[in-house]
Parts: sequence; C-alpha cells; structure tokens
Amino acid sequence: MKIIKSKKYAIAVLSSLTILVGMQTLSAQNARIKIDVDRTIGEVDKNIYGNFVEHLGRCVYGGIYEENSPLSDENGIRLDVLDAVKELNVSITRYPGGNFVSNYNWKDGIGPKDDRPARMELAWSRLESNHFGTDEFMAYAKRMGTEPYFSVNMGTGTIKEAQEWVEYCNVKSGPYYAELRKKNGHEEPYNIKYWSLGNEMDGFWQMGHLNAEDYSKKAREAAKLMKLTSPEIKLIAAGSSNYRPNADPNEWNEKVLHELRDVIDYLALHMYVGNVENNYYNFVSSPLVLEERTRVVKGLIDREMENADRGNRPPIYIAWDEYNIWYRARGEETMAGTKALEERYNLEDALVISGFLNAFIRNADIVKMANMAQLVNVIAPIFTSEKGMFKQTIFYPIQLFANNVKGTSLDVHVDCETYDTGEFFIGLGESTTIQKDVPFLDVSATYNNGEVIVCVMNRNKDKAITTDLLCQEGIFDGEFEVYEINGSDIKSENDFGKTSVETKKKSSLKVKKTDKITYDFPAHSFTMIKGSIVK
Repeated sequence: MKIIKSKKYAIAVLSSLTILVGMQTLSAQNARIKIDVDRTIGEVDKNIYGNFVEHLGRCVYGGIYEENSPLSDENGIRLDVLDAVKELNVSITRYPGGNFVSNYNWKDGIGPKDDRPARMELAWSRLESNHFGTDEFMAYAKRMGTEPYFSVNMGTGTIKEAQEWVEYCNVKSGPYYAELRKKNGHEEPYNIKYWSLGNEMDGFWQMGHLNAEDYSKKAREAAKLMKLTSPEIKLIAAGSSNYRPNADPNEWNEKVLHELRDVIDYLALHMYVGNVENNYYNFVSSPLVLEERTRVVKGLIDREMENADRGNRPPIYIAWDEYNIWYRARGEETMAGTKALEERYNLEDALVISGFLNAFIRNADIVKMANMAQLVNVIAPIFTSEKGMFKQTIFYPIQLFANNVKGTSLDVHVDCETYDTGEFFIGLGESTTIQKDVPFLDVSATYNNGEVIVCVMNRNKDKAITTDLLCQEGIFDGEFEVYEINGSDIKSENDFGKTSVETKKKSSLKVKKTDKITYDFPAHSFTMIKGSIVK
C-alpha cells in the first residue's frame, strides 16, 4: 500500500474519490416521486371525465342508437354499448357537435320521428335522418348518469334559435317552446346547465366561420338572450383550435377573453394528436404540448380577470372539450364522408391518453372540464359491429381515472431521467414542436380523505424504472392497490374477441408505517397505486 506523504495530494485524491463515489451513487439511485399532501394545486373537477356525442359517422346511428337491432331495446338504444359506457363513469357529455352543430337546427330533431325532416349534413357529407335529437339524447343521458352539455349553432344559426332551445329545455311552462316540450311528452324541464357558444368558430373549415371580433359580438348577444331565459346556465366560449402554420391562436383567445370576460364561465380548447411519423418517443410526449397551451391560456385568463366585473362568480376556467388521438382515419375520403372516421387504437395510444389525463390533474386549478371525442366508433373507446362490441385500448385509462382519481391534486416532485425530442408534427396539419427534458415518468397524484392515488406513465419503451415513492408529510400505511395497463408490444391492439391491452389488478403492496415505497414501473406502461397516508 502506497503511503501518501503530501497532505495536499491526499486531500485531492480523497476529493476525487468522493466525487467518484457520489457519481456512482447518483447513477445507481432510484428515480424518486416526492408526495407532500400539503403541496396542493386545486380540486379535481369531476367534469374532466367527460365525453362527446356528435352526429358523425357511426357515433349515434350504429353506435349508441340502432333501430331494429336485436342488441337494442324498444327505443333503439344499444344495450351492450350502454353497459360499457356506464363503466366509464362519464361525468358530462357534450352534444350534438362539433362541426355538425354549425349547420344544425335543433327543431329538426324533436316531435314525432316520422314527421322529422331528413337533411343534408354538410360538415361530414352524410344524410341526417334526425331520428335522434334533443329528447332522445336527454333520455340516454339519464340512463348513462351523465350531465348534459349542449352546443348551440353559432355558424348558420341565429341567436334567437339558441334562446328558443334554452326555452325548450329549461323553462317549466308558459312560453311556446316550453309548452311544445310538454306536448312532446316531457312534462318537466331538463334544466341543462352547460351550454357552449358554438364550435371552433376560428376555423376556416367551420360553416359560418367568423373572425374573433364578429364571433365575440354574436356570442355576447346569444349569451344575453340565453341567460335572460335561464339565468343559472354556465356558458362556454369557443377558444382557438387552429394551430396550423401562419395561424395565431392566442390572438383569437386574447380577443375572445377580453370581449367576453364578464359573460362566459369557460373557454373551450381543442387538441388532437397522432403518431404521424411513427416515432414513439415524440408521440408519448405530445400531452406536454397540451399542458404548455394550458399554461399560456391560463396566463391570458389571469390577466383578464384583473379587470373583469364578475360579481361573486368564479373566474373563467378552461374546458378541453375535444381531445383525442386522430390521425389514421384522417384522409380525404374520410373527411368527404366516403370512408368511416374510425381509429383502431393500440397501447401507445392508451399511454398518450393517460398522459392527457395526468395533465388535466396537474392543472386542476384551471382545467375544470374535459371531453374526449368521441364516445362510440368515431375516434372512440368503444367500437361496435352489428353483432357486438369491444373496448379499445384507450377505454382503460379513462375508466381507471374516472372511477378512482378524485379529491385534491398534489404538486408532486419527480426526479428521473429525461430525453429530448426532435421536431415533430403534433397532427392535423399543425406545426412542428420540440420538447426538452421530457421525463420518462409522467406523474400525477391526488389526495382524498386520507387516500393518495398516484398515476404513473412510464414512457421508456424498453426498461422498467425502479422508483422510490417518498411521503414528505405523514407516512404510508396499510394495503396499497396496484393497477396496470400494458401489453406485449406498443402496437398491441384490441379487436372483436381479442383483448391484448386492458387493466390488470396486480399484487397489492403491504406496507407498515413507512415514508418510502419502492416500485418497479414496467416499460411502456401506465400504473395506478392507491392507499392511505396517515398524518
């Protein structure tokens, strides 16, 4: 053994050894998720677990509603679909569009079915029978156990038509349309609380497209008539959905928020993504783009709220009332109505949906509504044929979140390896983006009456990530349930008679008064862990 005589040299060697040991410790250290129940973001609104029913493709006809089918009841409701829908615990359902609503007259869809006019459906190039309308949807919503959310026609429609629809739905008796509802067999009003002022009105593809100034004028006057008819309703304005090159979505959002800041309760935002370039790591980072857009719009809202005159009403919130993965069924034939707008989803799609849901939880202070588009067949978690149905891969993260993740969103600290993306297309013609320092572990957590729910998506395609869950305030105690969504391959799909991806309940973790739980999150997986924290 060599004796070091130089004190200075000895210190240098020891310092080098310390650094080396430190590096070895760091490289071998587990990933960490720090949970502090005192670090809160906001209350999770149940309405982030919403969905969307549009008169598009086989969503209504052949989806939730199929007359003369052996799988339907006497009212045409597909019972197998309804049972699956109930499993999703859909809190709020948007209806009837979407692009469809911008040329829709709600009066065509009421009264005896044989007397209802068939119309050219111009948004999706189909024939609309109008056999399913306001009263049928409300009957379905009641059976679903969901809150209805109606969108009025701000394209070709008039502000008077919007007011009359509110009258039909919400006024008990007296005026013409309230009495017409009663004549149609519905004595009590529906008392629909949520109404959106049109759909994607900034988009050049929208029938009756308006610029921000003209939309704001029309929306303000429609809101005036609608609230004079039913003062307690909540109004959602159309935020920007146009993120294509040369568009300026935040210019639209700024104008609409400024003009309607004393009128509306939510601003609606839309986003669809896709693995256009077949790049897994780019694709699974795309929910972070939604989160970035959320933060930008939150800043715009905060600025307008400083000078708003809202009385005792809460501030404006964000409603992501259309979001999903949509890129395979997105060609000219699909958009022209000659081919079904129906995606078949795989495991990586399910992971992206879990990322969206995590993002909503992490922004619970401002995101108070979200509606996946759509419920059945059309870019949807449920897929049907004349003989049956199956649950797509994206069904399972929605089901897990909607039935478990409640309470207060926690500001968790995540320490794990990261990666950078290259430039990639989000989808639907949108411009490219780059994401820096994307964490392999995408995490959200909530705390509800002593129970913590931790939701973790492992983006790593090939490796499990050993992780320490650290309780910063209180201790973990008792049995922790573990649920996992995974498959043998990121391209694994479900089909009729074949379930490759689903939720599996794993062995519970039994812990006793500890501040640390160590868990291996498998490659390309979503995991939910729930159990008690004792303070």
